[in-house]
Amino acid sequence: MTLLEYLEAVTEAQTTEELWTLHCEAMARYGFDRVMYGFTRYLTQSSVGDPQDIVLLTNHRAEYARHFMENGLYFNAPMVNWARHNEGAISWDVIAQMDKAGVLTDAERKVLEFNQQMGVTAGYTISFASMSARSKGAIALTAQSGVAQADVDAIWEKHGRHIALMNNVAHLKIISLPFPGPRNLTKRQREVLEWVSDGKTMQDIAKLMGLTAATVEKHLRLAREALDVETTAQAVLKAAFQNQMFVIEP
Repeated sequence: MTLLEYLEAVTEAQTTEELWTLHCEAMARYGFDRVMYGFTRYLTQSSVGDPQDIVLLTNHRAEYARHFMENGLYFNAPMVNWARHNEGAISWDVIAQMDKAGVLTDAERKVLEFNQQMGVTAGYTISFASMSARSKGAIALTAQSGVAQADVDAIWEKHGRHIALMNNVAHLKIISLPFPGPRNLTKRQREVLEWVSDGKTMQDIAKLMGLTAATVEKHLRLAREALDVETTAQAVLKAAFQNQMFVIEP
């Protein structure tokens, strides 16, 4: 697949799953057989937000991804910390330099040791340009097990501009698609939130949808539960962040 063919396929992808499969296959052709992407709109000085609200895509083994996320290793990963405060691409050689200089924290060293045990030792991290102070996206490209970082750097020297472009386009496409997760809204829940965002009252929505006010409130309650928020205003904002409103049905 040429670069042009890749860009056409990515921009035409209709679902996150379709796009992610395409992207992982493209990265594997450059020698990066494991990829982990993350995006949050809830970044603060001390947090990247609730893990359930992070868009996380990966083709790493489930054992690796589960331990990395559920045990909070992602928060202390050296490259994740770098990505939070920087933009652009960086070689993982910087980790070896930090380790040699003795500047890694104990928490960062635990992440490094875990990655070494799992064969995650060489690669590149790309931190994407942020749209706001509360959002951040990044992707970790892991080279095939046993490949030296020097060899990865040589690949990047030759193909880095293409790889960076492909990842940036994939990132922009991902954040334009509905949030991939188990807590997506139903069609009815989405409809009532759309009407609320248009400024309609409960009575207005009931009339427009041909429902009772009690049924409308039920859909709003279920929408709040699905989005894990307390108020309808928060539900509207979160659904908008997750591109779950005004969705064109396939």
